[in-house]
Amino acid sequence: MMHRFPIRIYYEDTDLAGIVYYANYLKFIERARSEWLRELGVDQSALQREGLVFAVRRVEADYLSPARFDDLLDVQSRLHGLSPARIVLDQAIARDGQLLFQARVTLACVGGAGRPARIPARVASLLRDADLAGI
Repeated sequence: MMHRFPIRIYYEDTDLAGIVYYANYLKFIERARSEWLRELGVDQSALQREGLVFAVRRVEADYLSPARFDDLLDVQSRLHGLSPARIVLDQAIARDGQLLFQARVTLACVGGAGRPARIPARVASLLRDADLAGI
């Protein structure tokens, strides 16, 4: 399944050299993940009230080419793997089809006191169904 999320680069996203500050790419892929889950029907606020959150456990990132002020970027997210307590996503950022950034992100489902928890069955089902449907 592939999810796409557009991001416009504003002046505040850039550094003194006029290119996107490296840490902002992590913010962009975070926003895209949140929108992906929302569009699948996963209510992260409801999960939080149940004492569950998705925490980033690992990020492997490659910065390939810089983005600049006023660029319109396409953040792409694709499910790579799903286990009882983890979601692994491949995420990429492109400008006009040119790959600028790519990352593999591992999310852990975490319960009270930061302990690992099982992803709720309804959430895992939404993720599997969307993946099978190619959404």
